[in-house]
Amino acid sequence: MRVLLWMCFFAVAVEVPAQEFHIVFLNKKEDKKQLPEEEVKRLMDGHMANINQLAKEGKLWAAGPFDGGGGIFIFKSPSIEDVKSWILTDPAVAAERWNVEIFSYTPRIGSVCAVGEKYEMTNYYFVRYYVDQAKANEKEWKKHQKFLEPWVNNGKVITEATLGASEGAILVLREEPQSEKLAEDPAVKKGTLKPAILKIFIAKGSFCEPR
Repeated sequence: MRVLLWMCFFAVAVEVPAQEFHIVFLNKKEDKKQLPEEEVKRLMDGHMANINQLAKEGKLWAAGPFDGGGGIFIFKSPSIEDVKSWILTDPAVAAERWNVEIFSYTPRIGSVCAVGEKYEMTNYYFVRYYVDQAKANEKEWKKHQKFLEPWVNNGKVITEATLGASEGAILVLREEPQSEKLAEDPAVKKGTLKPAILKIFIAKGSFCEPR
């Protein structure tokens, strides 16, 4: 299944162990069926209402759109089957308006925190690392992490997380990274990782960073 939408977020200000999270990437569906404007509005109204409901129930812990389309959900659950069922309560998803990818989400730096009903939205820079599984190995991953250490030490990194055993990783930064700098990563040079830079609009504190 694959999905994309605009979203909001609220829940309770607490933190849970990393293994209890799943991330949903919400991607454009270029070949989606054309619908009347009023039908699209009805689906999106239902979509937003469902987001609010999932947040109130403590299931949806973070969400935000990417500049130019797409976005993420982060759910509190160790079960991918639960996450699939929660997504399908969205009428726009049920109508197959978007594409969806679901991965386990394990933060190595930072975590996921629900920010509550009163929050401030902000822009961060989101790097998704796609992985070439044929080239991936522990040595290459350690080189990648070593490359990121100066960024972590100077406070540029909000969070870093892996997407399962072989599905890549994400990096969230306070400042826009230069493509040329990302290309200096040994794992990127070798073609093990391929970074894609996006701008995300999300509630401050979603990754447990100070607000």
